[in-house]
Amino acid sequence: MKTRAQAALVIQQVLDQGQSLSAVLPAAQEKVAPRDRALLQELCYGTLRWMPRLDAAVGEMMDKPLKNKSRIFHYLILVGLYQLIYTRIPAHAAVAETVNAVKLLKGTSLRGLINGVLRNFQRSAEVILLRIDRVPSIRLGHPEWLTKRLRQAYPDDWEFIMEANNQRPPMWIRNNSQRQSREQMLARMAEVGINAVAGEEGDDCILLERPCDVTKLPGFEVGDCSVQDGAAQQAARLLDPQAGDWVLDACAAPGGKTAHLLERQPGLAGVVAVDADEHRLTRVLENLDRIGLKAQVIHGDASTPDLWWPEGQFDRILLDAPCSATGVIRRHPDIKWLRRDQDIRELAELQRRILNALWAKLKSGGTLLYATCSVLPEENRDQIRAFLADTPDARLVPLHEQDTPANPGRQFLPGEAEMDGFYYAKLIKQ
Repeated sequence: MKTRAQAALVIQQVLDQGQSLSAVLPAAQEKVAPRDRALLQELCYGTLRWMPRLDAAVGEMMDKPLKNKSRIFHYLILVGLYQLIYTRIPAHAAVAETVNAVKLLKGTSLRGLINGVLRNFQRSAEVILLRIDRVPSIRLGHPEWLTKRLRQAYPDDWEFIMEANNQRPPMWIRNNSQRQSREQMLARMAEVGINAVAGEEGDDCILLERPCDVTKLPGFEVGDCSVQDGAAQQAARLLDPQAGDWVLDACAAPGGKTAHLLERQPGLAGVVAVDADEHRLTRVLENLDRIGLKAQVIHGDASTPDLWWPEGQFDRILLDAPCSATGVIRRHPDIKWLRRDQDIRELAELQRRILNALWAKLKSGGTLLYATCSVLPEENRDQIRAFLADTPDARLVPLHEQDTPANPGRQFLPGEAEMDGFYYAKLIKQ
């Protein structure tokens, strides 16, 4: 009962107040019994993942949606429907617990309505779902604007991308090659009963058969390994810093890529990690401290580098640009509802400003790796194509055979080789 009420409150905070799921869920989990915390997470993630389908189902059963102060009970109905469609919770228990949560949310007068809607769905589920699933954005649980963009950008793959976005994400580990080989790390994991395989893209990647608590990973507390998606692990490999290089990691939080750069090349002259979010910079420091690494961590805006780095240029720059995060929806389903269509143009403009500003901080002959966790061409291919056209001293370094100035970069799609959606383009300053 309490778990369902908390789930409805979390969903309200995300949808009506624009807060991120990762920001509000931990506080809600503290309010339920420890044994119910995993269930609360499941209800929140699942309901946000499948919200268009759940919303459409409610629309089939109710003439008027619940609004204003009653809106919380609409979200409670969605939580109830999610349990009936997507979980193994016995239907009678899902309905009873959801209806009982009405009292905790102080809406006793709506108890009968919510009970009626859930019972009605139980009786008519097959017919209702068949009817609403004719609309692709509903069937695949995405907002209409994003569905349209994905269909335009990926006429052959848009359904694959949207289906991948709805999967539970796998857990990837980054081996610290300064401590042991990947094979040794795999052996250590096997000894404690963690089944895993070597990732295809890169020599530090390890893919777990099933997610586990980080405290169970051998050597995690002392930095022998870290949690980082396989696609994000490509950044340090592709930037390929050399001993003696000065490296800038722009938009560095939470610091996984900063640490990976130092792990791969301990002979660097120095690493500067900058981020505009002061709160998230604490994560960078925590990550570096855990592994025993050092970088110059700066609070600053990547679009105005002269304010925090007035002198000197870098041999290598990693620009993990602010983006729509449409490549990591399977990890953060709230992205579908926190982003708006108009955000894409604004983000592309910000990326352009940062790219131009940081290019001035790159030495002649230096390398800049542009990265996003987006799948939208406006932020990726189109961004780099325009930059190359406007920047005479920029040359593209192909990452594969089809990587050309007309179609630059490498786009990983969500689910490809079990990785997140990510984009990379490598540029050299002539």
